[in-house]
Order: sequence, then structure tokens, then C-alpha cells
Amino acid sequence: MNDPLKPGGQPRREKRAVHGLLLLDKPCGGSSNKALQKAKWLLRAKKAGHTGSLDPLATGMLPLCFGEATKLSQYFLNADKGYETSLQLGVITDSADADGDVIETRPVPTLTLNDLEAACAELRGPIKQVPPMVSALKVDGKRLYKLAREGITVERKARDVIIHRLEVSAFDAALGTASLQVDCSKGTYIRSIVTDIGEALGCGAHVTVLRRTHVSPFQNTPMVTLEQLENADDPDQYLLPLDTGLEHMPAARLSEAGLAAFRNGQPGEGQALGHLGAGISAPPSTEAEWVRIYDPTDQFIGLGTPNGTDCWRPKRVLQV
Repeated sequence: MNDPLKPGGQPRREKRAVHGLLLLDKPCGGSSNKALQKAKWLLRAKKAGHTGSLDPLATGMLPLCFGEATKLSQYFLNADKGYETSLQLGVITDSADADGDVIETRPVPTLTLNDLEAACAELRGPIKQVPPMVSALKVDGKRLYKLAREGITVERKARDVIIHRLEVSAFDAALGTASLQVDCSKGTYIRSIVTDIGEALGCGAHVTVLRRTHVSPFQNTPMVTLEQLENADDPDQYLLPLDTGLEHMPAARLSEAGLAAFRNGQPGEGQALGHLGAGISAPPSTEAEWVRIYDPTDQFIGLGTPNGTDCWRPKRVLQV
């Protein structure tokens, strides 16, 4: 089978400036960076980045930022996320998922759906979560997964996360398998949730399937596969505008003079807008944290913060 993430063996192609957001449906196997590089090659893009990695086992939504969109990637890194996952009880792996080596097996007690739901109930809401050893977090400058490969286990600080939703969608007591639906805050590890559930039930568990269903605010936005990109006559058709996903922010339109000042790093004057793009119903106040900034032709040119009345200080200036 051909590796869907391997761009090698293809003729060299001239790169070009590409700007926009792409919601990639990452395939199973291979890193998020490998998926990014394949998409970047297919679009012949000069510059690209992803907004938070998925495990090699995982599939699903991986927002990719191209060109000037990379300046906005932090707003998706901090977003809530949704997942569907399946688990196997009674088997513990060193990575807490099916890609790892089995390090322990335990008998699975007689369990009911109520037992599983009770274990999930303990993990809903704000919790402290210990990241798994096989993760990209750094301790003393070294990635945890690299330490794990060397057989080194280090203490990890528990982090504050929020589990907005954790529900059982399927349970087979005879097989010791279950499926869960999870909505959570940034920085949540589904493998840690499954590990905690397994320990609460006394038998351990690991992730067998993991799919990211959405990254807020893209709950209902279609994803694009690498195969679709590869087979498209014009793969640019799948790129979303630079201001996609930022509609919750208030907006402002600069004057010509304000535009020149804004592009030069100075506060720019303009008009606070009651509506420009979905989701905006009121002009920005002087207390607004971020404001979408548009030029006189309504082209999105960056983000700013209020600098008095009808004036905005540049924070992210896009060169498009």
C-alpha cells in the first residue's frame, strides 16, 4: 500500500505564496508534521504550519495554516476540541494507546454500563490531569517521548484542564471494550482520560481508536483529505479565508490613512463596524481584547486592540 503521507518520488515543483486555512482530515499513521508536509507539497506552498499535533494513531481535524495564516495559529491552539475514542480494558501499554508495547494485562472484573458511566462522571468538569510520558511536552528541555524511548520516566506536573463532555457511546462488557465522546479544553490528553478510567475500574485500559471530530469553532465545517487535495484540479478551492474562525471577534474598517499607519506598526483610525462577517452584532468597545481589522475594501489585514475611540493598535499585521 502506498503511504498517503509520502511526497517523495515526485518531480520538484516551484513553491508559491499561499494564504489561508485548511481543515485537514489527518489519516491514521504518521505524524501531524508529515501530514502537514504532504499538504504543503500538494499546494506548492512556501510556508505552512499546524495548530497542535495529533498522535500518529489519531485521525481527524488538523487545522493547517498557510502563508500569513501562520500568524494567527495561536488562536486555534487555544481552542476547545472534540474527540471520539475507543478503548480496551484489561490491557496497559507503555504509550497508553495501541501503538505502544503491552506492559501489563489484568483481569477485567464484571462491569456494567453504570460502572463505566460512574468512572466517567468523576472526570467531568475542571480536573487535574497528568500528561502521559509519551507526549511532546518538554521537561528540562527534552521531549517526554524521547525520554520514554530511552526507558526514562520522569515526574510530570498535573495540569488544569476542563472536560466539558464525557459520555459513553458504546460498551461491550464481554469484550471489555467501550467508545467515548469527549469535548474538552486545550491541552487535554485523551490517553490520560482512558488511563484514569481504566484505573478507576481496577483493570487498566488503553486507547485503540482516536478521532478528533472538531476544533472550535469548526464544529460543523467539512474536513478535507489528502486524497481530495491530490485529486483536485485546483486544490486551492479547499482553502478557507484568513479570517475564518475569528468571526466571534468584533471588527473595524480602517480609513486609507489609518491603513497606512496600521501597516507601519502605528495605531490606525477607522470605523467600528456593527457587523462584518458572521457572529458580530455590536461594534467593538474600548475594552475589546482583539478586533479584526479590515482595509477600506473589506479585505482582512490583521488583528488589533482598541487605542481609544475608532483607533486600533496593530498586533498581527498580514502582508497580503
